[in-house]
Amino acid sequence: MRALVLGASGLIGAHAARAFHAAGWQVRAGARRPKAARALAPAFEWAAAKFEDLIDPAAWAPLLADVDVVVNCVGVLQDGAGDRLEAAHLSGPRALIRACETAKIRRLIHISAVGADPQAGTAYARTKAGTEALLAASDLDWIVLRPSLVLAPGAYGGTAMLRGIASLPLAMPVTGGDKPVRPVWVGDLAQAMVRLAAPGAPSSQIIEAGGPQEVTVAGLVAKFRAWLGLPPAPVFDLPLWLAAPTLTVGDLLGRLGWTSSLRTTSMKQLLYNVAGDSRAWAEAVKITPKSVDQMLADHPATSADRWQARLYFVRPLSILALGVFWIATGLISLGPGWEAALGVLQTGGYGEASVAILVGGGLMDVVLGIALWRRAWTARIAILMALSTVGYLIAGTISLPQLWGDPLGPWLKVVPMMALCLFIAATDDRR
Repeated sequence: MRALVLGASGLIGAHAARAFHAAGWQVRAGARRPKAARALAPAFEWAAAKFEDLIDPAAWAPLLADVDVVVNCVGVLQDGAGDRLEAAHLSGPRALIRACETAKIRRLIHISAVGADPQAGTAYARTKAGTEALLAASDLDWIVLRPSLVLAPGAYGGTAMLRGIASLPLAMPVTGGDKPVRPVWVGDLAQAMVRLAAPGAPSSQIIEAGGPQEVTVAGLVAKFRAWLGLPPAPVFDLPLWLAAPTLTVGDLLGRLGWTSSLRTTSMKQLLYNVAGDSRAWAEAVKITPKSVDQMLADHPATSADRWQARLYFVRPLSILALGVFWIATGLISLGPGWEAALGVLQTGGYGEASVAILVGGGLMDVVLGIALWRRAWTARIAILMALSTVGYLIAGTISLPQLWGDPLGPWLKVVPMMALCLFIAATDDRR
C-alpha cells in the first residue's frame, strides 16, 4: 500500500509520513523542497508538490500514480513570500480532489484546524473552511481532522513562539493568556491518521482533535518554562492594543518570508477558538491521547530545546542589528563620513582609486545589509558578509597595520561582527 503525504516536510506531515512508514506503508512524500527534505528522510519517495503549481487536476497524475491513500497536511497562515492561501487551501485542494476522483483514490485524510470557521473573521479560517466544503461536496471517502495546538519534540510556529516567551528572563508577556487550549501530541495525531487510513474507518466526518488536558495559554507558557528548567517568572497579560504593533510588524515580515505566529491571524484565531474537543477523535480511532503533563514528562527538555527557546527572539534581533550595521556604515561612508573615509584610504596608499573604492564599498555595504533581510538569502548573505570582512581586514592590515592599535578599534570591532555573521548563518533552518 502506498500513501501520498502532502506537506511531508512540515511539523505534522513529517510525523505522519514516519507513522505510515512504521506501519508498513510505502510513503510518497510531497514537499516544496524535496531535495533538502530527502537528505533528512531518505526512506521516503520524495516528490515536488507545490500547490501553486498544481491547480490543474492533470498535474496531480504523477503524484497520485499507484497511491491508495492521500494525506493532506498542507496549510499556510497568511499570504506572504511563497505562501498563498488561495492556492494552499482552495485551488490546489480543488484540483487534488478532482484528480483523486479521476484516479479512484480510496481515501483522502485532510488536516484542518480548530477554528476553521468563517466566523473567526480571518482569510485563514475562511479558506480552511472552504477546503472542508470542497471535500464535503466530493465523491471521495474523506475525513477531516481539526487539531488544536500541536506539540512535538521539535517546535515550529505557535509552540516555538510560546517556548520563546517562556524563556524570557524577567517576565512572560502573553496576549489572550486566559484563552483555553487542548494541546495534542503530534505522535497521537499521526497514529490517528494511520488508523483512519484503514478500511472501515470513519468517513465523511469533520472531527476535532484536542488533547485530554485543557490549559490556558498562560498556564501552558508556565508549564513550558518549568519544562525548560528555568526559574519561575510572572506571566502578565499584554493588552491587545499594545501587542498590535508587534503583530503588524510580524505581518510585514511574513511578506518577506519571515513567517511566525506573531501575526494578526494567529491572534484572531486564538481569541476566537483553538481549544477543540478531546473525545470524538479518540473514540473514532480508538486512541488514548496524551495530556500536556504526559507529553512534557515523556520528553524532557534538552540543551537544544533551551537554545532554541532562548534564540527565538535573539536571532531575529541579531539579523535586524547586523543589517542596520551594514546599511549604516555604507550610508555614513557615502555621506557624513566621506571626507574622513577618503582620507584613510589615501593615507593607506590607494591614491586615485580611493574614490572608486569608497563608493563601491559603501554601496556594497548598503546592498548586503538590505539583502540580509530577505529570508531566502539570509544565510548566504551572512557568509558573504563574513568573507568580505576577511578581505577588508587583510587589505586594511597590509595598508594600515597601525590601526590595530587604535583605541577606537576600527579593525578589532569587526571581529565580533564576523562572529555574528557566522552565528546567523549557522542557525539558519528552513523546512
